[in-house]
Amino acid sequence: MEEKKGNFIGLVPFLIFITIYLGTGIVLELQKVESAFYQMPATVALTVGIMVAFAIFKGKINEKFDDFLKGAGEADIMIMCIIFLLAGAFASVSKAMGGVESTVNLCLTYIPSSFITAGIFLIATFISTATGTSVGSIVAIGPIAVGLAEKSGVPMALVLGALVGGSMFGDNLSIISDTTIAATRTQGVEMKDKFRVNLAIALPAATLTFILLILFGKPDVAPETQKYVFNIVKIFPYLVVLGLALIGMNVFVVLTLGILLSGIVGLCYGSFGLIGYSQQIFNGFLGMFDVFVLSILTGGLAALVKKAGGIDWIISKIKRMMSGPKSTLIGIGVLVGIIDISVANNTVAIIIAGPIAKDIAEKNNVDPRKTAAILDIFSCITQGFIPYGGQILIALGFTQGAVSFLDLFPRLWYLWLLLATTLLSIYIPFADGYIKKHPWNATK
Repeated sequence: MEEKKGNFIGLVPFLIFITIYLGTGIVLELQKVESAFYQMPATVALTVGIMVAFAIFKGKINEKFDDFLKGAGEADIMIMCIIFLLAGAFASVSKAMGGVESTVNLCLTYIPSSFITAGIFLIATFISTATGTSVGSIVAIGPIAVGLAEKSGVPMALVLGALVGGSMFGDNLSIISDTTIAATRTQGVEMKDKFRVNLAIALPAATLTFILLILFGKPDVAPETQKYVFNIVKIFPYLVVLGLALIGMNVFVVLTLGILLSGIVGLCYGSFGLIGYSQQIFNGFLGMFDVFVLSILTGGLAALVKKAGGIDWIISKIKRMMSGPKSTLIGIGVLVGIIDISVANNTVAIIIAGPIAKDIAEKNNVDPRKTAAILDIFSCITQGFIPYGGQILIALGFTQGAVSFLDLFPRLWYLWLLLATTLLSIYIPFADGYIKKHPWNATK
């Protein structure tokens, strides 16, 4: 593959966006301003970056606009946006008909307070693995997690950290996840092979996280003993969504059925009428507006930056650190991580980095199944760490400013442990059992 030189100027719009958004949030956070990272809307900061891109990049304005639209309307971006809308509608309708309250009270009735945080982590891993979406999992469980934290006294930042971590577990591992599809396709490997390699790295981190949450995810003050009232019928839509997800039904179908079932329950119990039902669906859409627009604008800017040589410039710099299998895997991880920081979309980051990673891996004799796992893992870790990523924005949004990103960041225990086990697996190949038993055959 012919190496492209790249151009640092191509990165300037992204650097401006990141500087404006993160810089404003950090300064306001240090000044103890409430909801510091929400004072500067990410979409506004991104719009400034887009305006700079149109101003400094070469080419006719119509050509740049066409490139921007192609990036904004890229299939993976649109799929994610539709999931945003459906997940938002399901959460809104379910909450309005009393499903969230009943589910919270059911959990409080049967789950000891000392296991609530670990339970949320475990449930999030199941749902995200079944549906292949971390965003959908966070939206579905988020209101319940916040309610449990408020009623049980468990620190909310720790509960959200467990929720985000469990959701990213499935995003990384699910065979129907966009990141898995992108990683395996770009590296030319089977999903089941990548899953086995990936699981050997992620499972130890998840197990240790679960144990730590049991030990340390206890409430500061024991909640008062009381009787929690719940209605199992109002919980039914959640159970159906979970069950269908676990058998592998399409996430769009699952969320749509969830919206319909929650609506039927709400109508039967008089929680709302037909007009109220439609309004709740629309309210769910509106709740995802910021993330929806941010994803589209980011996709458009990423296309402009890529064409201007910004991504190629990053690649040319990172390639210099790759000389053997271990440094190659680290370099590939850094590469996809930097791209994800720039585009705030782990699937897009893998799509951009994947072909280059495949070329580098082949030259340095790295098993493509390991490369696919590293691409997926590092993109998901980075996505969970950036404060302007959809997962973090949604999770923090449920708290209405009660928890800041700086509160949440150190409590993303699973992501920190996943990073540690991944780096360890590169230098001490404890997770390469499957690869050793089944040597890679490039001709098959």
